[in-house]
This record gives sequence, structure tokens and C-alpha cells, in this order.
Amino acid sequence: MPTFIYKIKTKAGEQTGEVDAQSQDEAMLIFRRQKVQVLSIKKKPRELSFGGGGPTEKDVVVFTRQFATMIEAGLPLVQCLGILAAQAENKSFAKSIADIKSRVEKGDTFADALRKHPKIFDNLYTNMIEAGEIGGILDTILKRLAAYMEKAMALKGKVKSAMVYPTAIVSIAVIVIIFLMIFVIPTFATMFEGAGAALPVPTMIVMAASAYTKKYIVFFIPIVVIAIFLFKRFYATEKGKLVVDTFMLKVPVFGPLIQKVAVAKFTRTMGTLLASGVPIIQGLDITARTAGNKVVEGAVLSIIEEIKQGKTIAEPLEKKKVFPIMVVQMIGVGEAAGALDSMLNKIADFYDEEVDTAVEALTSLLEPALMAFLGVTVGFIVVAMYLPIFKLATLASGE
Repeated sequence: MPTFIYKIKTKAGEQTGEVDAQSQDEAMLIFRRQKVQVLSIKKKPRELSFGGGGPTEKDVVVFTRQFATMIEAGLPLVQCLGILAAQAENKSFAKSIADIKSRVEKGDTFADALRKHPKIFDNLYTNMIEAGEIGGILDTILKRLAAYMEKAMALKGKVKSAMVYPTAIVSIAVIVIIFLMIFVIPTFATMFEGAGAALPVPTMIVMAASAYTKKYIVFFIPIVVIAIFLFKRFYATEKGKLVVDTFMLKVPVFGPLIQKVAVAKFTRTMGTLLASGVPIIQGLDITARTAGNKVVEGAVLSIIEEIKQGKTIAEPLEKKKVFPIMVVQMIGVGEAAGALDSMLNKIADFYDEEVDTAVEALTSLLEPALMAFLGVTVGFIVVAMYLPIFKLATLASGE
């Protein structure tokens, strides 16, 4: 969220400071509601950082785990923040923690202070902290948050590891083929043209592809870059995310894996929020917006109104057909038994293992398929180039 520097006039005199808002108009609206005169308001320029970017997920997990330990040991909240700010290796993160400490000292709640840094602490994090503050179980909530984030990181790591190998193989294959087409094939083409013999069809195909690649490669690279840029712009829109996420769920092999990841994330997030004392409606809203999949987000958000009318989660969720029927039935059992949070965490544990199995299956399936693709493609090019040589050698020996 952007930060704006303001100068206002109150009964106490002129004041300056900073405020976070989505836009300048929204920042102005904040002060109009307070009935104060705004003298000036402008967007805060970005600071140049030479010490790396913002904190990583791991930095936030370590912060949360250490915070939980210190709170459990009986250290005051402000003192904990001071210690963590001093020992944070990431300078940007240290500055953010120091700002949170300052806000808490001025009277803000810990959750409200965290909300001033939405890029680091999302709604799920701040709402759980708020529930912990209200319930007097901040240390327990912090431990639960750290455990949740560690499992979320592990889940994300599994998906990334599944994509690294095929991406690497395809990239190497493309680079090798382009290299052959631009630098190797033209040498053979010159030699064959000098021989004056009729060329086999495979050789003619490869030579035509080489000439085409060499002629248009200058245009190909910018087209690929523009296509990637346009795709990112499209995916950044609400409609784009929905179209892409819907398509990805229907892709063979990858679709079931994406669904398993979505189920694991939804159930883990919702279970953690409910166990921390966050109200069910608020929990569903947070879970939907942090689902990472527009189809799941839309399905969960659409059932909130029905739940407000007294329906269970399982009943409207079953109609959406986004999650497997087993998951919906288990949620229904958890609701009936009054143990929805523990049931959701059991489902999450089960689907974490399912993701492991799916990743292994995907890797074992893609590895031979990609190697076969690479072997056939490169093999075809090599054979096509050597066919004329064999033909010329046969003609020479016949003479």
C-alpha cells in the first residue's frame, strides 16, 4: 500500500506525518472524516535500497518463532520488538519492526501496528494476532502462525521443485535446437549445395527450418518478451486470473496437482484461523483472498452469504464442485461434531501427503517424456544432416 506524506492544520496547530492509503483521494478522505484541514498531501518517494529487498518468508517465520519464544518467557511486547529489530539481518525488515515498536509505544495495538506494513504481514497474520491479543494467548497464536507459515512454505517448495526439472529440460532443449539451427546447420547446407546432389526430404525440412530460424530469430526474441509481458498484464487483472486459473485446473496431470495444493492451503488456513479464535465469516473471507487461486476464491466468497443465513459450510460448498466430495463430507462431519478446526487440519495433513505423491508422480512421468522429446528432436536433426553424407559416400564408392 502506498504511503503519503501529509501536512494538516488542527486545533493544536500544524502537523506533519505519514499515512498509508490506496490512493491520494483515499488519504484525503481519511482526514475529511476527522474534520481537519489538509494543507498538502503527496505520495512518499521510494527509498533507494542497497542492502537487498524486503524480508523473505523465511525472515517472517523466524521473526514469528522468536517472538513467540520471548513472549512465552514473559518479556514485554515492546522489549521483544526492540530485540528483534536490533538482530534482524535484513535492514528493511529491521526498519519495519522498529516502526511497529514505535507505534505500539504510542498506543496502537500490536495488530494495528502490523497492519501498517501489509506487504510483510497480510490479513491472515494480522487477524490472528488480533485474536491472540483479545484472547490473551498471543504466544500460542504466534507459535501457531509460525507452524502454519512453515507448512505453507514447504507446500510452495514442493510445487516449485516439481516445476524446476521440466522447465530446465525444456529450456536446454530450446537453446540446443536454436544453436544447431543458427550455427551448425548452415555449415552443412553450404557443403550440400556445393555437392549438387538431390537432398532427402528430412534434410530439406531441417534446412528450411534453419533458414527460417536464422532469418526471424531477431524478431522471435522480442515477440516472446512482449508475449510474456502481455500475459503478466492479463493475469494481473481479475478476469485474467479467473481465466488462467480455470484453465490450469482442467490441464491434464497439472490440474489435479493444482487442486490438491488449493485444498491443502484452504483447509490449513481456515483450520488455523478457527483454532485461533477468528470468527468463521471473517475466516472464510481471509482464506478466500489468500487462496492463491481465483476459482477457489470465488467459490468460497460466494458461500459466505449462505452461511450468514444459517447454512453449514459443507452444504453450499458441495454445490460449487471446486473441492473433491471427500473433502466436503469431512468438513460436514467436522461441523456436526463441533470440531471443524481440527478436521480441517487433518484434511490439510492428508493433502500435504497427496501433494508429495502427486509431485513424485509428475516428476516420474515428465522425466522420460522430456528426455524422449529431446532425444527424438535432436536425433532427427542429426540424422537429417548425415543422410546426404551417407548418400554421397555411397555414390562415391559406386563410382
